[in-house]
Amino acid sequence: MSAPDARALFLFDRDLRLDDHAALAALSSYGEIVPVLAVTGDSYASSARRRSAREAAIDGLATSLAQAGAPLVIRRGSLAATVLGLAREARATAVGWSLAYDAPGLAAQRSLQAELEEAGLTVIATHDAPAVPPEETAAARASDEGLGYRAFAPYLATWRRLDVPPVVARPRFARAHGLRGEAPPASAGPGGAAARAALETYLAGPALGYATARDVPGDGPTARLSVALGLGTLAARTVRASIAARARDPFLLVEERLSLRAFERALAQRDFFLQLAWFFEDAPDAPLQRRMRGFPGAADHPALAVWREGRTGYPFVDAGLRQLAATGWMHPRARLVAASFLCFDLGVDWRVGRDAWDRELEEYDPALAAGNWQWVAGLGADLAQFPRIYNPRKQARAYDPIGSYARRWIAELADRPAAAGAGEPAANRPQLALPLFGDRAYPAPVVDHETAARAYLRRYAAYVRDQTAAPISSP
Repeated sequence: MSAPDARALFLFDRDLRLDDHAALAALSSYGEIVPVLAVTGDSYASSARRRSAREAAIDGLATSLAQAGAPLVIRRGSLAATVLGLAREARATAVGWSLAYDAPGLAAQRSLQAELEEAGLTVIATHDAPAVPPEETAAARASDEGLGYRAFAPYLATWRRLDVPPVVARPRFARAHGLRGEAPPASAGPGGAAARAALETYLAGPALGYATARDVPGDGPTARLSVALGLGTLAARTVRASIAARARDPFLLVEERLSLRAFERALAQRDFFLQLAWFFEDAPDAPLQRRMRGFPGAADHPALAVWREGRTGYPFVDAGLRQLAATGWMHPRARLVAASFLCFDLGVDWRVGRDAWDRELEEYDPALAAGNWQWVAGLGADLAQFPRIYNPRKQARAYDPIGSYARRWIAELADRPAAAGAGEPAANRPQLALPLFGDRAYPAPVVDHETAARAYLRRYAAYVRDQTAAPISSP
């Protein structure tokens, strides 16, 4: 037990809330907690929307702390010097934080831990971002205990067996610590308080159609929790428990239960990519599949600029990219198709796409970005024999059959009729190059999908064949 006057610093980062907070709960036995936000760089500067969302979350956290009588201390400077200085000012004996999962974040935390422990401080670093911590899924394996999963199906089975309930934390905050810092950002955004309400609203109705909405952009909303989970204004454990509570409603239809099951699966997939980053951090920018680390991906393509602009001539791809530019978010199915088009139709390296979207997305989670992009590119945890190449026309026919999604986001197609059975707006059929269309003419496809996909698969198969035939070098 801590002494009555003992103090500890807690470093908020991507866990900007007070409820269901594993790291705060872990630190609470070390004394009164001084809440700190150490600003050492600007990972959010690449996206104005992301920066605005973070400011709203910080403002919401500061408001919650003020209601608890504990002002949030915001300081700028190098991480170690800032934290050591605050620890001395506060006469703290311990420092805690929530663990990062991206390699740069983990490296920064390990360096900070070494400096703090050398100075005689206790460090408490806790898993908080996933619903189920990586070590718990790894420890539950029948073999290879302590290692992470590379395949999602067995991971999901283990994840669903483990019960990790929300954390009830009752931290004692230092009410009169006397530390000074910057004022919290003034924000007109919704902040963290809205995240829990949004989850409850979604589960009350729209979530019961999630199984369709996740694939069909024009058929109901998805959860849109990526920003809240990335900023930590909402705990993944809370989401999982809320889904389970909703699923206990005895009056749900079979299809509604399946939708909740699909929603839960999406949360598990988020945890899966976090544990991949945790256990396999040796080369975060390199493919998880070691044999594919020498596979060439282009850094550029003549059509790269029009891909970014959403002018590839494939409406399902372009609608997604224009939705991203307009809102900072893209529908999940459109993400798959747009990323597949970049990697396979254009043959561009997945990291180019990841970085391009990083400048647009409101959400921020580099570990998830790398995991998802590698999955789509066929270089990561998806262990299929060949990469899954999404045909943008077939995807449109299946998931946007009357072109409602395309016509919503592509101005050139907004007033055009839907194609009868064509799966895409009629304007994407070969059209006359007449001046009457002017600047509003929708472009022809920049590449032929079938030709590009076959060429990519030939190159992929040749590379894999060469790797298989190569002699194994001794260590």
